[in-house]
Amino acid sequence: MTKQLLDKKVAVVTGAASGNGRAIADAYAKEGADIVVADIQETPREGGEPTHQLVADNYGVDAKFVECDVTDTDSLVEAVDAADEFGGIDIIVNNAGIFRQKDFIEVTEDEYEQMMDINVKGVFFGAQAAAKKMLDNGDRGTIINMSSVAGIIGQATFSVYHTTKGAVRLLTYSLADELGPEGIRVNAIHPGVIETKMTKDDVPVATQESAENTSMERLGQPEDVAGAALYLASDDLAGYVNGESLIVDGGRSNT
Repeated sequence: MTKQLLDKKVAVVTGAASGNGRAIADAYAKEGADIVVADIQETPREGGEPTHQLVADNYGVDAKFVECDVTDTDSLVEAVDAADEFGGIDIIVNNAGIFRQKDFIEVTEDEYEQMMDINVKGVFFGAQAAAKKMLDNGDRGTIINMSSVAGIIGQATFSVYHTTKGAVRLLTYSLADELGPEGIRVNAIHPGVIETKMTKDDVPVATQESAENTSMERLGQPEDVAGAALYLASDDLAGYVNGESLIVDGGRSNT
C-alpha cells in the first residue's frame, strides 16, 4: 500500500466549513491527516454534511469541529489546542477570510478594521498559536497562510482587500525566515478567482469574464487550491520549500 502523504499528521484548518477550506480539509483527510475544522459556523454554505463529519465518514480519520472566531486570539489558541486530542498540531492552514469590494473613497473605518481583523490579525495570531505549540512540543511543523493574487497585483475598488493580502504575503516571508531554523516551514497560497459561495454571492466576481481573463479560460475550483495546500503541507513533496508564494490563478496574473 502506498504511504499517504499526510499519514499520522494533524491539521487545523480555519474557515474549513465551506469553500476552499472545506476542500483543503477533504484533501488532507484523504491523505491520512486528522482534521480540526475551526470555523465560526459548522454548517457548510454550499450545503451538505458538515466538513468534520464528511471527512470522518469518507476517510476514517479523526475529525472534529471547533467554533472559532479568528479575530479572537483566545479562540485561535483553543482551536490549536483542540489538536492535542489527536496527538498535537503538525499543520495549520490560516484560510479564514472575507472579501469585499468598495470604492476607496467610500471605505469606512469599521469596514477597514473588520477586514484587517479577519484577514491579517486572524492569520498572524493563528500562525503564532500554532508556532508556539510546535516549538513547545519540540516538533517540526508547517504553516500555510492564505493570501491571494490580490497580495501581488492591485485592482481598483478592492483597496482594503489588497492591503490585507499583501500583509499576509510579507508576514509569510518574515515568519519563514524566523521559524525556518526551528524546522517550521511557512508558505503562502495566492489564489485567483475561485468559484465559491463567497465569489458567486457575496462579491460576484466568479463570472465568465473572469474566466476568459485567465490563460486557461476557466474559473478556479476549491480543489485547485486544495492541491496546492496539499503539496505545501507534505514534507515528502515540499520539505525544502519555505517562504514561497504559490500562485494558483490559471495564469491570470500573467495575462
